[in-house]
Amino acid sequence: MAISTGFLLRVFGGEVATGFHISIWLFLTVVSVSLFLAIGKRRSELTLLSGWEGTIPAKTRATLSHYSEKMLDVYLSMFANSAWITYAFYSFLERPPQFRQTFRTLIDVSDLYVLQDRKWLMLTVPFVIYGIMRYLQLIYEKNVGESPEKILLTDKPIIITGSILGVLLFLIVYVLGK
Repeated sequence: MAISTGFLLRVFGGEVATGFHISIWLFLTVVSVSLFLAIGKRRSELTLLSGWEGTIPAKTRATLSHYSEKMLDVYLSMFANSAWITYAFYSFLERPPQFRQTFRTLIDVSDLYVLQDRKWLMLTVPFVIYGIMRYLQLIYEKNVGESPEKILLTDKPIIITGSILGVLLFLIVYVLGK
């Protein structure tokens, strides 16, 4: 919960700095993703330490004595699901932020009625789901979840997915939106 609080403070700091009010669904997504990453890290640490003969995880890191692998698996599943579901609710229920005026001069889609009032953010949900699934695969099959920042910066499928997601979000927020 302390890790999640740190992420939330950053989000609120961004909200104050930009003056843009975040949606409750985006807020819940940040909570879910931060807890998902933190629990994934704990799960990987426990798995790695348990694999070393004669190592007692609780003596290596005191906080690991409070967790069992089974409980961490349940938490990981719970927050993996809540992360993509809250993001899906955000994309389905909220209008994209109104930052698009700068790019309206480049592309004018106002005459294309098919692009109006659509929930284009829904197109990003499969990429979020894939990213979560890939991260879970890395935790359970490759035992590399103890360093989330390393995974996010070195795993090619996650980098590609994040890049596609970033481009889609840019296009949706700055080009397609009203």
